[in-house]
Amino acid sequence: MLKQLYPSCAEPSLLKGIYLKLNLHQRAKAGDVFIYANYISSLDGRISLFDKKEDEYTVPPSIANARDWRLYQELAGQSDMMLTSARYFRQLAKGKAQDLLPVGLSPNFEDIKQWREQQGLKAQPDVLILSDSLDIPLAALRSLSDRKTIVLTKTQANQDKVQQLETCGVQVIQAATAVTGQFVRQSLIALGYQSAYMIAGPKVHHTLLVDGCVDELFLTSHFSLLGGQAFHSILEDDMPVNHMKLLSLYLDEQEGQMFQRFAYQQIAYQNKGK
Repeated sequence: MLKQLYPSCAEPSLLKGIYLKLNLHQRAKAGDVFIYANYISSLDGRISLFDKKEDEYTVPPSIANARDWRLYQELAGQSDMMLTSARYFRQLAKGKAQDLLPVGLSPNFEDIKQWREQQGLKAQPDVLILSDSLDIPLAALRSLSDRKTIVLTKTQANQDKVQQLETCGVQVIQAATAVTGQFVRQSLIALGYQSAYMIAGPKVHHTLLVDGCVDELFLTSHFSLLGGQAFHSILEDDMPVNHMKLLSLYLDEQEGQMFQRFAYQQIAYQNKGK
């Protein structure tokens, strides 16, 4: 059970379903797309630590947990599109990714699959990859044969790699200059998507956020202090201050974490869609 601290509610809440009931797939205004992001972080702001043995950044096992993963899946269940980076597929090729892009195949998530069917959504969200390098293992992409896969990249991208991706059935869309947040958003709208779930790291988060192209943030704060000098946080680069609006807050005493939902309110949003 969870304690709902904001908006205040005396009645305990079941973990299962607290995000699925939000109907994020119906939140977009006409001619727009609703984009939301999700992270789990330690109290000192670490979403990943550098693993010397693996030579890459990974989610710390000490904060990854099944209860947060359940809500991760509920957010995925409401999306038309999963928005990620090439790094995920490099991890997948190494067998280091947490899971194939959801909705997960575990019986624990059968209700989410049924919910998608009831809502008229496809069995799985499509996948959008942001990548300048196009360093994407083709074998990992082939695991997504049951859904549409799209890559956004810059015009100066390696055209041999573009052709290889297209030969594998991937749609490649090249930006006139750089892949900006507005380019991502407008591409999603042009393709007819209404809800996009961003599960990429701080670089993609920043790309979207500086253009005012993220609507909500779901943040799990795990009650742990991890330390370390080589780490990633949810945002890493210069940008204007973002004043976030708290929409909901749940305390999970069983695991020792909080589930928080915020709306982005930065000034850049006044220019959204212009």
